[in-house]
Amino acid sequence: MDTKRRLSPRARWAVPVAVAGVVAAAFAVPATVGAVASDDLPALTADELVDRVASADQVPVSGTVVYTARLGLPDVTVSDLQGAGPLDLLGGSTTMRVWSDGDDASRAALLGDVSEYSVVRDGPQAWTYSSADDEAVHYVLDPADAERWAQKSADASGPAVEGDVPTPAEAADLALAHARVTTDVTTTEPVEVAGRAAYQLELRPQTDGTLVDRVRVAVDAETWVPLRTQVWSVDDAQAPAIEVGFTDVSFVAPDPSVFEFSAPAGAEVREVVVPLPEPGAQGSPSSEALGKDAGVEVSGTGWETVVELTDVDVDAILGATAQGRLPEGSTGSSGADDLFEEFTDSEDGELPGMPELDTGALYEQLTTPVDGGRLLTSALLSVLVTDDGRVLAGSVPPEALEEAAG
Repeated sequence: MDTKRRLSPRARWAVPVAVAGVVAAAFAVPATVGAVASDDLPALTADELVDRVASADQVPVSGTVVYTARLGLPDVTVSDLQGAGPLDLLGGSTTMRVWSDGDDASRAALLGDVSEYSVVRDGPQAWTYSSADDEAVHYVLDPADAERWAQKSADASGPAVEGDVPTPAEAADLALAHARVTTDVTTTEPVEVAGRAAYQLELRPQTDGTLVDRVRVAVDAETWVPLRTQVWSVDDAQAPAIEVGFTDVSFVAPDPSVFEFSAPAGAEVREVVVPLPEPGAQGSPSSEALGKDAGVEVSGTGWETVVELTDVDVDAILGATAQGRLPEGSTGSSGADDLFEEFTDSEDGELPGMPELDTGALYEQLTTPVDGGRLLTSALLSVLVTDDGRVLAGSVPPEALEEAAG
């Protein structure tokens, strides 16, 4: 029996895509109207800049965002198969249009050469639409959860809290103090982004044991909205490995019609009921979907953290994803299991809009053989898949993973 485990391409990409997601989430921060010349900006310390961002109020923001990834990965283009979609973020440049009302409505459109992938959220419901598949997915709450959502929105003050509650600035100061344990946090020279003057916050790891050289966040000088985030690799100090930023931006409230979605005539429409977690009901998920004996261990700290999965049934994952399916097994969360069941076709379990890919061949193309397994390397992430069924990943040099694997 072949006991070797292989890493699913989807699992390998989880970290870089998560990084991109976290970076993009910076655009949900506050704003107002105005602009000044960058040369006229008064000096701010890192602490003052972080406090300004944390204490600002959320307001509308919209504009064009360009995301560029230079991760040093092989050119594996899937957009020809699936059209514009989230996998475009793995390499090259992607243009997105984004809108937010500053509250609970937002819209984002990923623009491809001849296709578009849109995500629209309006309160408790959301839509996704792929023009390549001509399919829309409508995410809704069941009646009971919708009532809980409405009640929560009506009671904006939230439950009573005993004791002192830290202000946003105090919380930011605490986070900054924690970051400084492993990171040098400073401000650098002001810049202009999307025609607006911006301060820059820079983070530099206090170790040479990571692939990350530095991170810079450009913050609008009058609105305190992060306008651009750049992450450099130690392998290239000139061009950022990941860069996401506005090329044009507005802080005028979008027309409410922007957040209204109607599926185009003839498009296939799928409705998915999304469970709303009970307060305090989030437990520790199991790793059953990765293999019944799978486990997770974390070693190292800060920028040198390494995550190790053990006994992962990667062959099963590769077989499932090759057919556009989710791997069988529980995620450990009843809500997530219910969502997966709703999301997949009831008859064959296929994922909507997922093309059939030769994931085995893709895995072989993206990894190289090393002693005791296979290795994926990129500008910001290393992944080692061992022959005894372990997967190790981190923003560290490959030799650090091989040493951790023992």
